[in-house]
Amino acid sequence: MNALRFTVNQRSTWQLAPPLSANISKYRCIFIRKRPRLAVPLRLISLFEIMAKPISIEVWNPSGKYRVVSTKPMPGTRWIRLLTDQDCRVELTEDWGEVLFSALSRAGGTAFSNMAVGYNNVDVNAANKYGVAVGNTPGVLTETTAELAASLSLAAARRIVEADQFMRAGLYDGWLPNLFVGNLLKGQTVGVIGAGRIAYGQFLKANGEQPVTWKRAATMEDVLREADVISLHPVLDKTTYHLINKERLSIMKKDAVLVNASRGPVIDEAALVEHLKLNPMFRVGLDVFEEEPLMKPGLAEQKNAVVVPHIASASKWTREGMATLAALNVLGKIKGYPVWSDPNSIETFLNESSQPPPASPSIVNAKQLGMLP
Repeated sequence: MNALRFTVNQRSTWQLAPPLSANISKYRCIFIRKRPRLAVPLRLISLFEIMAKPISIEVWNPSGKYRVVSTKPMPGTRWIRLLTDQDCRVELTEDWGEVLFSALSRAGGTAFSNMAVGYNNVDVNAANKYGVAVGNTPGVLTETTAELAASLSLAAARRIVEADQFMRAGLYDGWLPNLFVGNLLKGQTVGVIGAGRIAYGQFLKANGEQPVTWKRAATMEDVLREADVISLHPVLDKTTYHLINKERLSIMKKDAVLVNASRGPVIDEAALVEHLKLNPMFRVGLDVFEEEPLMKPGLAEQKNAVVVPHIASASKWTREGMATLAALNVLGKIKGYPVWSDPNSIETFLNESSQPPPASPSIVNAKQLGMLP
C-alpha cells in the first residue's frame, strides 16, 4: 500500500513545497503528521497560525470520493485498506469543539471518531449542533488496560523501577536483607474506584488466581481507608475532577499503592507530589497525567512514583483494533450504515479473515442525531 508524501512549509501562510504544490487541488485528503493537530479543508489552510517546522503529509488513494482526515499516524494498515476499498480516505484529532466542528461541517464533514473509549476531549454538544457523528472505540482495550493497571500495582509495590535504575547505575554490591524492600500483595485488599469494564477480577482469574472475593463499599472514603491498593477507573467529568485530592490522600494508608490508568485530572497531581514527598512508603503508578504530556513539577523526581506515557492500551492487537474501529465509525456514517447494537461486543469487527459488518461500531451521540432505529 503506497502513499504520496510531501511537505507543508510554514511561512506567513501555509504553502506546499515543490514539486507537488501545483497539483494539490486534486488531493481530497490530507494527513497532518505533526502539530498543529488540525484537520481542515485545503481552502482554509492559510487561516491558521504558523509554526516553525514543516509538516509531513501523506496522501492515500488521492482520487477517493470521500474525504477522510487523520492527524496522527495509527498502527497497522487494515484501517487504511478498509477505507480505501470503499473509495475513501480518516479523520482523527484532539480537543474538538465549536470552532472545529463548525469548520468540519462547512467542509461537508459528517463524522469524527476518537481512537479511544473516552471522549472528554470532544465537545459532543457542539458536534450535535453541527450534525457530526462522534465515534469512540470501546470493547477492544478492556483487558490490556487491566493488565497495565495490574503491572503498575506490582511495579510500584515491589519497587521494580527503583531497583532497575539502581542496577543500571552500577550500585549493586551484593544481596542485603533490606535492599528495596517493598509490599507483599498476596491477600491484600484492592479498592477499585470506577469498576466498569476494566477491573482486576477477570484479569486475575484468567491468569490462574483463585476467585476474587469482593464487596461494595458504602462510601469511597471507606475504600480509601481500607485498601492496600487503590486502582482508579472512573470516567472524567465534573464529579470526578480531582476526585483524589489532598484530603482524600491523607486518609489512605501510609504504605498504600495508588494506580491511575483512567484520566489524569482525576488526581490533583500537585497534591499528590506533596504527599509522595511527605510519605516515602506511599507509592503510585501513573499512566495518565493532569496536563499531558507534562507532569507537575517534582513528580519525576519522586522515587516512589512509577510513571509511564499513557500506554494502557498499547498492545499491538489493541491499538490496531482501535484504529480499525475508528475507521469503521467514519465509514459507517459516510455509507449510511446503522449503528451497531452493542458497542461493547465488537469482536466481529476485528476478525481480519472476514469483512466487517456494515455498521458503525460505536457512535456516542447516535440518539441525539436520530441514528438509532
